[in-house]
Amino acid sequence: MKNIIGFVLFISTIQFGFAQQMPQYSQYLRNQFMVNPGAAGVYNFTDVTVSGRMQWLGFTNAPMTSYASVTTLLSKNQKERYNPSLHISSGPIKSPEVKTGKLKHAIGGQLVGDQYGAFRKVQFSGTYAIHIPVSPKYNISFGTRLGISNNAFLQDKAIVKNQATDGTYTDYTANQATQNIMNIGAGLYFYSDKSFFGVAADQLTRNMVNFGSSTANFDPTIHINITGGIKLPVTPDLTITPAFLVKYMSPAPPSIEGTIQAEYKERFWGGLSYRNKDAVIIMAGLNISQRFKFGYSYDYSISRFNNYSSGGHELILGIMLR
Repeated sequence: MKNIIGFVLFISTIQFGFAQQMPQYSQYLRNQFMVNPGAAGVYNFTDVTVSGRMQWLGFTNAPMTSYASVTTLLSKNQKERYNPSLHISSGPIKSPEVKTGKLKHAIGGQLVGDQYGAFRKVQFSGTYAIHIPVSPKYNISFGTRLGISNNAFLQDKAIVKNQATDGTYTDYTANQATQNIMNIGAGLYFYSDKSFFGVAADQLTRNMVNFGSSTANFDPTIHINITGGIKLPVTPDLTITPAFLVKYMSPAPPSIEGTIQAEYKERFWGGLSYRNKDAVIIMAGLNISQRFKFGYSYDYSISRFNNYSSGGHELILGIMLR
């Protein structure tokens, strides 16, 4: 049965292109830089984050994603209150504050490895964002991302019932299916210390600029992400943040994700998400110290694949250099 499902996933990924061209992140609220380049530099510290994600456990060649990201401010005067050291801090541990009301410049970088079925994509990108004050309490930022992705077809992982008569399989294996594609993304991010709204698009140039000898078509498609949320105080120690993420890529229907996240004493957090027709997600994490953070989430599938999958896991580890 697993081989049959693997074959179906392989064909559907090629035919429709929306199985998973871009990775999805259950903990998007904890690192919005991964879904919007305009979010680079929202916090006034250097943020180094690594993550690993496994989806659809139980499937042959199920999607796996890992990434490393870093963002930092260019203007040193924006970090005057912080000492960028790695010693373990004492005293109360609090989440970093969002700073607004001043012009800020930020840069960042991402290294993402994503494997789904018989396809693998490794992408490196750099980001620049400018944050412009709208008022003392609100900033608007514009971010752009430029990168190169290496797209590969893994012949040994393709499960095809009849290789001789499958034209798509023959095309990918015969045309040295490895291709490097330039990727440009952009994002707009409007935020305060208690709310945010962002719109971002990735793979804007599609395959306009590509390198390599492959003639196989990986057909990168524009992806749009829309995020929003508001932080609501319940008690002096407890806040609730309702948020949403809408993802769209033609011709697939929009994917809508709603999240409720609670944070206690600005140190411990937990939440629930619902991704329409896909999964229910439970997550939790904490700031281990003023330098280190941790997050974990579990995706419980509610789609037709639930009979074959035991869900998915996502783990995030981060260092905050203040």
